[in-house]
Amino acid sequence: MTSMTYADALRPAARHPALLFDFLLLCGGSVLLALSAQLTVQLPIGPVPITGQTFAVLLVGALMGSVRGGLVVLLYLAEGLSGLPVFAGGGAGPAILLGPTGGYLLGFVPAAVAVGFLAERGWDRHFATTLAAMTIGTGAIFLCGLAWLAVLQLPGGLLAIGLLPFLPGAALKIVAAALLLPLGWRLPGFKNR
Repeated sequence: MTSMTYADALRPAARHPALLFDFLLLCGGSVLLALSAQLTVQLPIGPVPITGQTFAVLLVGALMGSVRGGLVVLLYLAEGLSGLPVFAGGGAGPAILLGPTGGYLLGFVPAAVAVGFLAERGWDRHFATTLAAMTIGTGAIFLCGLAWLAVLQLPGGLLAIGLLPFLPGAALKIVAAALLLPLGWRLPGFKNR
């Protein structure tokens, strides 16, 4: 069963306004990811900072759906690869994707697509299912990030530098999304959709 996302609920019915709406969503989503990447905390252990990006990626997927969410992340990655300073701390270029954060960045794509897919099936309408969807999306990011760190073979222990320091923040982001997203469906204009 397919449900609608927030973006679907707001999308105009006429073709040209709908295309403009989608274009503006993609651009706005990539700007959100770029801005959230600048909210960084560099940890004393390991080369991967804590950022606001993971929360933004999960929200983009849930709000926009699998296709738009995935496209937003691909656009964001293309912007960073092309030299725009959109990655954490104003980073840019291919070296970022080849460095320690590259796996996490690439993991944003399956995370946004998975969360979007689940939101399209109504998983963003209840606390428990939103919690599950956000956990799945976060798991995709960690899986890709840890796999890439394992390839790089950095000193310090894979879990110690690539997972454990991020778990408290990830849990907070997951719970925040699980509390916020279902509330939005109760707002006027979204009820009964």
